[in-house]
Amino acid sequence: MTFTVQPALAEVREAADPVHAEDRPGAPWWRSAVIYQIYPRSWADSNGDGIGDLPGITARLSYLRDLGVDAVWLSPFYPSPQADAGYDVADYRDVDPLFGSLADADVLLRRAHELGIKVVVDLVPNHSSDEHAWFQAALAAGPGSPERARYIFRDGTGPHGELPPNNWNSVFGGRAWTRVTEADGSAGQWYLHLFDTKQPDFDWQHPEVRAEFESVLRFWLDRGVDGFRVDVAHGLIKQPGLPDWHDRTTMLGAHVEHDHSEHRPEPTHATPYWDQDGVHEVYRAWRTVLDSYGAPDRILCAEAWVEPQERAVRYVRSDEMHQAFNFDFLGTPWRAEALTDTIARSLRSSDSVGAPTTWVLSNHDVVRHATRLGMPSTESRPRGIGAGDAQPDRELGLRRARAATALMLALPGSAYLYQGEELGLPESTDMPDEFRQDPTFRRTGGAEIGRDGCRVPMPWVKGAPSLGFGPGPLAWLPQPEVYGAYAVDQQVGVPGSTLELYRSLLAVRHAHALGTGSLSLVEGLGEDVVALSNDGAGRDRVLVVTNLGKSVVELPEGAEVVVASSPLEAGAVPTDTTVWARW
Repeated sequence: MTFTVQPALAEVREAADPVHAEDRPGAPWWRSAVIYQIYPRSWADSNGDGIGDLPGITARLSYLRDLGVDAVWLSPFYPSPQADAGYDVADYRDVDPLFGSLADADVLLRRAHELGIKVVVDLVPNHSSDEHAWFQAALAAGPGSPERARYIFRDGTGPHGELPPNNWNSVFGGRAWTRVTEADGSAGQWYLHLFDTKQPDFDWQHPEVRAEFESVLRFWLDRGVDGFRVDVAHGLIKQPGLPDWHDRTTMLGAHVEHDHSEHRPEPTHATPYWDQDGVHEVYRAWRTVLDSYGAPDRILCAEAWVEPQERAVRYVRSDEMHQAFNFDFLGTPWRAEALTDTIARSLRSSDSVGAPTTWVLSNHDVVRHATRLGMPSTESRPRGIGAGDAQPDRELGLRRARAATALMLALPGSAYLYQGEELGLPESTDMPDEFRQDPTFRRTGGAEIGRDGCRVPMPWVKGAPSLGFGPGPLAWLPQPEVYGAYAVDQQVGVPGSTLELYRSLLAVRHAHALGTGSLSLVEGLGEDVVALSNDGAGRDRVLVVTNLGKSVVELPEGAEVVVASSPLEAGAVPTDTTVWARW
């Protein structure tokens, strides 16, 4: 066992480099909230049909109260043909019978609020389902009609209009245009869909589209929701003229993976359909709607895959959104220098507009971080993992994931957790292809595995049918055999379990007000260490140490350990471990 030299406490404190000031007294709830994402299809099934539903969520809300989160975010539950798991919305003011009813939504909201849990719902404004009443009317009305003006219909190119209006491709693979058959049976115009063919893009230059979504906001606010996570927030406005674009279409435009080197990809707004300046006018109008409801604040959280951070933080200026996911942090390699750099840059960028940083490590669109961090390389982010791909080291991945989460939850700002990560759930990496439902898998001919692996239903009870997900054996995606060992009933009250670690982290985070603290970078503990100090008026300083090196790291003399992601070794911090300590 190799130890570093124990540094003197005073010397370490003197070397601390401030990067973020303490939040203002009485800061609104959302500036430091921990919000838990529920993927309704996969949380809890109340009726045994194999698909999670709203009554299932309501029945298990006390689990989240005990976990210690401040709010939940519900992925879409609206009426939908489910071409993209509900992100193809046919009616923005109702609940799909698959998940329950509006009455069930009201019961969920009431019960959550009784438990002190706020509720954020998903809003999908870039596109609707092709089964939405507006799109069906557009198909029936024909070229040049007011109905078609709500979407992006264009005449084709070529001698007979047989070629698409431009060369744009879909995020899910294939071209981003589909030609319609007109009412008289002739080949007609083309419509834009940056995602699946069943997800036509709205034209956000149209005043009726803007008015409609402001009305949708009010509908759900009147029912008591506490905010909205906004899907593809950077995609609403397209560049005039819809010019050709020759780079690969991803959620970050030309950006494939951030390698944290001196090379930087093109800014996202260079892509003619991402991060165009006009989106900010939309969100300023939405903020006015939300602010009109008074206190406590109702919030907007942006899913905005935007580079560089100077443009990303424009979404959280004081008159726009409240939060925006920090995807740069999510994609940072497991290297101390890279993590320290991302944390410091993120806080300074957010501070430049007076906003909190919103940290995240996993969600329904990315490989779970308990698996991602166990891959042979963490320098890039895989887009799904199949049985024929390189497989993760499950033990290593979980150890790093626990350390990464402990680091994240020590940071000032807000944080999002994805369902099951508190159990240490790994990605399903051996799912047979016949079960896959992600349109990415279908549209790329299997070249991209897609996102099904992170969407597998929750394990609640080891040995129970569907691992307690529902009353019977059905589950819409197969649960890996290993999930039984991660089930909730195997971890509740078990010292050292991942679930109990999360409970401890959240309790200490709240007790020490880490979400509103100041942050300084701490030097002197080694180049393979992320070392930070979270300080606040009237409470102890908290030293945060994440050891990514091979040598065991000694804490400064006098530091008192509060929580550790893995057991210490003779009082020192072993590899892939995060410690919080009073100092």
